Amino acid sequence: MTSTANHDYWSLLGLKPGSNYDQLKRAFRREARRWHPDLNGNDVNAEERFKLVNEAYAVLTDPRRKEAWEKSYLNNNFNGDQFSEGFPDFEDYISVVLGLETNEDNEYLDESNIQDQVSWPTPAEQSTQPPVRIYEDIETILELTPEEALNGSTLELELKNGTLVEIRTPPFAGDGWRLRLAGVAQGGKDHFMQLRVMTDEGLRIDGLRVFYRLELFPHEAVLGCAVDVPTLSGPVTLQVPPESSSGRMLRLRGRGMEHDGERGDQLVEIIVVIPADLSDSERALYSRLQEISLDPEIS
Repeated sequence: MTSTANHDYWSLLGLKPGSNYDQLKRAFRREARRWHPDLNGNDVNAEERFKLVNEAYAVLTDPRRKEAWEKSYLNNNFNGDQFSEGFPDFEDYISVVLGLETNEDNEYLDESNIQDQVSWPTPAEQSTQPPVRIYEDIETILELTPEEALNGSTLELELKNGTLVEIRTPPFAGDGWRLRLAGVAQGGKDHFMQLRVMTDEGLRIDGLRVFYRLELFPHEAVLGCAVDVPTLSGPVTLQVPPESSSGRMLRLRGRGMEHDGERGDQLVEIIVVIPADLSDSERALYSRLQEISLDPEIS
């Protein structure tokens, strides 16, 4: 999992610290398009960079997460070029570098004075201490309409303890994206939200693009066929070329989502499936096909 403390989100988006929301939105759209995995099939680092771009936008547009990140980023990068802006306060420097805590009088809390401030349990009390409970991360599925995913939306999530958390999803979000609320789950664990952006017809939305899985029987994939597929604007007839294997992507141009005069495409993925119940005649034909494949001289 990516550590938010180790990345400069402003630099990731190519912005100066303190840029306004409109600048953030434009930068996010530019970088998301630049690093989208579908547009960088030969770049093994594109997916990770794409996740970081989305994480940067989510943090910088949330005042509370932004403040927490700025503090965390400062602490984790304190030991880098730490004197470029002058020398830090001595007490802060010692506490960060040596990992010491100070009290209100700036006395360092070592083992000798900690003993006087902490009431340690006796052996009898230790034997009755309840076991430490191990908590796990939580994941929730959030369903969005295509319009909510495209424009970004503000939702309320109720945690198990009854706390309501306001969540803002980034624009151009897609089906399957995971957003993280750090440390809000019980035990300081994270709460993940998986976005589901799918129509009743099975169209998956991801930014301006639309994805659809088209299941074909073997003979349809081998010989080619014309089949009706759903789109956001109604069904269209798609001509499937002969010898189409599973995983082949066919493009329907201009059938995706529209934003500011720009329209995406719909990608149709071919999935070859075997009929659930084969008749004896069909099995015989498959056996014959296998014989021919193993010995091309058979006619």
